[in-house]
Amino acid sequence: MRDCKILCSLISSCILLVSVLNGAYADNPYRFYTWKITYGDIYPLGVKQQGILINGQFPGPHIDCVTNDNLIISVYNYLNEPFLISWNGIQHRKNSWQDGVQGTTCPIPPGKNFTYILQAKDQIGTYFYFPSLGLHKAAGGFGSIKIYSRPQIPVPFPPPAGDFIVLAGDWFKKSHRQLRYILDSGHSLPFPDGLLINGRGWNGYTFTVEQGKTYRFRISNVGIATSINFRIQGHSMKLVEVEGSHTLQNYYTSLDIHLGQSCSVLVTANQPARDYYIVVSSRFTSHVLTTTAVLHYKNSFTRVSGPPPGGPTIDIASSLSQARSIRWNLTASAPRPNPQGSYHYGLIKPSRTIILANSAPYINGKLRYAVNGVSYVPADTPPKLADYFKIGGVFNLGSMPDKPSWGNAYFATAVMHADYRAFIEIVFQNWENTVQSWHIDGFNFFVVGMDGGQWTPASRSKYNLRDTVSRCTTQVYPRSWTAIYLALDNVGMWNIRSENWERQYLGQQFYLRVYTPSNSLRDEYPIPRNALLCGRASGRHTRPLF
Repeated sequence: MRDCKILCSLISSCILLVSVLNGAYADNPYRFYTWKITYGDIYPLGVKQQGILINGQFPGPHIDCVTNDNLIISVYNYLNEPFLISWNGIQHRKNSWQDGVQGTTCPIPPGKNFTYILQAKDQIGTYFYFPSLGLHKAAGGFGSIKIYSRPQIPVPFPPPAGDFIVLAGDWFKKSHRQLRYILDSGHSLPFPDGLLINGRGWNGYTFTVEQGKTYRFRISNVGIATSINFRIQGHSMKLVEVEGSHTLQNYYTSLDIHLGQSCSVLVTANQPARDYYIVVSSRFTSHVLTTTAVLHYKNSFTRVSGPPPGGPTIDIASSLSQARSIRWNLTASAPRPNPQGSYHYGLIKPSRTIILANSAPYINGKLRYAVNGVSYVPADTPPKLADYFKIGGVFNLGSMPDKPSWGNAYFATAVMHADYRAFIEIVFQNWENTVQSWHIDGFNFFVVGMDGGQWTPASRSKYNLRDTVSRCTTQVYPRSWTAIYLALDNVGMWNIRSENWERQYLGQQFYLRVYTPSNSLRDEYPIPRNALLCGRASGRHTRPLF
């Protein structure tokens, strides 16, 4: 019976593939993946835990691709609960159907499969994927995404001798179900139990280098609770890329990487041949967590010993200064031959200003988190499907205000309207005593300013309107603000969320509906033929396979 099901699934996948190859992406190369999602025993902190594995791996398989490649990823859910994967930083041009979050995509039921059809359209850089439902992210199921430049596009540094992945972040010994129960009970999560590097604890992972050669390290903070600091004993790091943007190539001895953020550094093995600590420590926490990996010189016979080098802890001023030092490389090409600086974002006047203030209210006696007083609750039907099928009662476009209301917080499946091709300003205002990390699906944005206190229109005088970095995740320091410019050039339903997963799960998120009345393929791809339908969309039809 099971063999029959697998055969039927393969036949369906083949039919789907034929339809895709006849579709909009057919001119670009294809890469095919089959992923089996299972539970399995893992020991990241020396204690047996039930982790989420992909093809038996924790972390999951790497995705290596080139700009404009098509990624056909068939996901088979062997868990006993629904499952979804989202793609942090992949923009899904004209195709929010594939975003893999609860507002756009129905979860994959237990024992079923779904094939994602993605394209790395006009993107390069360092990203990651992760499971987006519940607290699954606290159990694994994440992995790296590397998008290389096309051969004809110049890269502003010589090819490195190696390209290493560093998936770092906090970790809990409690299961994702236990963590979810804590949040559902109205309480905050406990402090994390430790930090991991590539799924392993203290000195559990080794990067081997040859003396005199230069290596690229792609670092992503895949944790759910804390910012981290990354450093390599005795070595400086040249920052070259942040979430798809080539940066000015400044040197750093350590880098703060906030929740959901990714970057690339070049490290030259120019020290005496021995082993060195690679250190990740928690940032802005009263109790500092630390873990290490090993940088091993190929001809080394001396192991690491003694305490690892210390790093910054709770100091905010140095982190803010570092963030401001990360600039766009104006002369470098990115996915296309034209220089990044040919897009003069600072000369465009925003047509709309949105101020988003986070808060931690109690609603019905339980801890929640909110944006402008609205605490998001998922509907039984993804808003994207409800919008497509014109199903009423799922969400209201007026449910997320443009500015804080300061009234009592309330629940809503919050969706904000925005016009396609508008150029807008968003201010993230943080009056809490913790660092916030905000992510916007479907876009990169320009981080034009950040500072302490209350944002006012006069704050614009401090904006960097020439060479600020373009990225998809930004931090907001305690009792501070961060301002971004965003070109809404991607039609769809896009998640704006906290990357702190407690806050996201308890309501600090909403959806931005970037709308055009056009029904043209030029602006948005139609609903996928294989789209899963759930809630009030169940029983409806997508499109014929041919």
